[in-house]
This record gives sequence, C-alpha cells and structure tokens, in this order.
Amino acid sequence: METIETPPVQLIQHTDHALLDAYSKTITGVVGSVAESVVHIEVSKKVMDRRTRQERVAQGSGSGFIISSDGFIVTNHHVIENASAIKVSLADGRKVSAELKGSDRSTDIAVLKIYENSLKALSFANSDQLHVGQIAIAIGNPLGLQHTVTAGVVSALGRTLRASDGRLIDDVIQTDASLNPGNSGGPLVNSLGQVIGVNTAMIPTAHGICFAVSSNLAAYVSGKLIMQGRVKRGYLGLAGQLVNLTERMVAANRLQRRTGVYISEIEADIPVYNSELHVGDIIVGFNEHPVASIDDLHKQLNEKTIGQRIALQVLRGGHKATVTVIPGEMR
Repeated sequence: METIETPPVQLIQHTDHALLDAYSKTITGVVGSVAESVVHIEVSKKVMDRRTRQERVAQGSGSGFIISSDGFIVTNHHVIENASAIKVSLADGRKVSAELKGSDRSTDIAVLKIYENSLKALSFANSDQLHVGQIAIAIGNPLGLQHTVTAGVVSALGRTLRASDGRLIDDVIQTDASLNPGNSGGPLVNSLGQVIGVNTAMIPTAHGICFAVSSNLAAYVSGKLIMQGRVKRGYLGLAGQLVNLTERMVAANRLQRRTGVYISEIEADIPVYNSELHVGDIIVGFNEHPVASIDDLHKQLNEKTIGQRIALQVLRGGHKATVTVIPGEMR
C-alpha cells in the first residue's frame, strides 16, 4: 500500500500584534507629551436650593488645557458658567486660583488665566486639514489626581451643535473617543499631540458619540476672549421664526430657498437702525446672501457687520423688497 506523505503544517505568522503595538506606542507617546498641559478645574457656584429656597454654594468641575507658557487656559463655557471662584490643579500637584478672562456661550469656549510661568503649552492644529478616520485622542483631568484617556477616530466633520443660547456652533468634530465625566473642556488631539478640538458634549442616548469644537474656531474665539474679553456679534433687535414660502412666492421672486424668517416683533429705542423693517416682513436675504433660517441670519451677523449699512432682502406683501438696516453690538 502506497504511503502518502502529508506536507508539514506551515504556521502563518500573525502580524497584527505589530500594528497594535505601533498604535499603542502612538497613543502612549502622545499622552506622555500632552498630559502635563491638561489641567483639572474646580468651580464654586452660588445656586438656589429649591427645597429650602436659600442660596448655597455648589461645587463643579471639568478639564482644560494650557495654551501659553504664561498661564492662559482653554476650557468650556458651561464648566465655569456663574462661577464665584475657580481653582486650577496642575499636573505637578499645584492648585492655584484662576481668573476668568472671557467666556463665549455661543461656542461653549472660555479662557482662564493663572499667574504661573514656564508652563508647557499645547498648540492648535489646522482643523481644515482633518480627515474622517484619523486618530483622535481625548484627554481629561476629571479629579485632579490622574488623567483619563480615550482613543478613537474622527467619525464626522462639519457637524453643528446647539449652544445653550440657542445659536448653532458650526464646524463641530464628531468622534467615537468616549468623553468621560469631568473631561469636558479637555483637548482632543491628533497623533502629533496637537489640539484638533475642545471636547464639549456628548449625546447621552447615543453611546460613544462625542463632539468637540474645532481647533480653528476654538483658536479664533480664544484669541478674541484674551484680547477683548468677549466675541463681538451683531444683532438687529427683532424676534423671528422660520416660515415656509409658497411655490408662487419662490417662483415670482426667483428665490434660492423655500423658507425665510418671519418678523414677529421689532424692538424700538435700541442702538440699532431697524425702522425700515415691518412686523410681517419675511427676511430672505442679507447683502444678497440667502437667508432661510434664524441660523443663517446669525451667521451673517458677525463682528464686521456692527455699525455697517446692510441691505436686507425681505418679502412684503408677497413681493421682494430691499431695506437698509444697521446692526448694533449684541451684549
């Protein structure tokens, strides 16, 4: 009987461990270079006790990160909102008092100042160069004892998030790097340790989906807060609501959008020129830029429009008309 020789079993070498090891080294390397710049923020806030109806002091906390060697720190507006006292714990164990330089509810960004020198600062990356799928590492300091780290990827770009004042935060980064409690205000960094966003919120009902204000927007707002203490925006002194336009209105006036902003109320005796507007007008354009919603109008009312003559396109009696407004500065 002929014997059939079985070829020896060849073991295929598994190389995934090398890739995982490289990924792990990237994460640990970034954390090692960034963690020193991530701080813990403690705030004291005066709140009204609903039960006793007496004022008491409540404690809150969050994270932040150093952006200059002389002590400027970026965090979230909601972390320090209504704070009567702010303390910052550094990575070396020091706890120092912090001064609020400025806060912007519309982007959920705030800047603190501590009077320390030779601090290690993080730099902002250009968020316009981000790509979906690249590594994103969220770092926080929720307890002031040690840092927490979650890693994932940028899962979406160009998202919008509703701020506490009703305005939309544009250019928001979505990531699956989970945001642990107390990590709000900490940095979202890339594989080079550069800040690509400021961790700001998560959706409790959507597991693992977190959001960060993009680094370009955060850097712009931070600069304004440091220099001016606020971000200037224009306003027209009116109340409006979204309305659908009829097909006839759209066709007759050659409009690009099928909705507009119906003016339901106009404020008087304010430092805004809005007397050419009437209740019942429907705003459809701002200096020839289409306006289809309140958010479109907010986007146009930036710092450059304050005190400037603006041509506003409205529908009045179903017909398109152009009126002049001069926005004031929103306080």
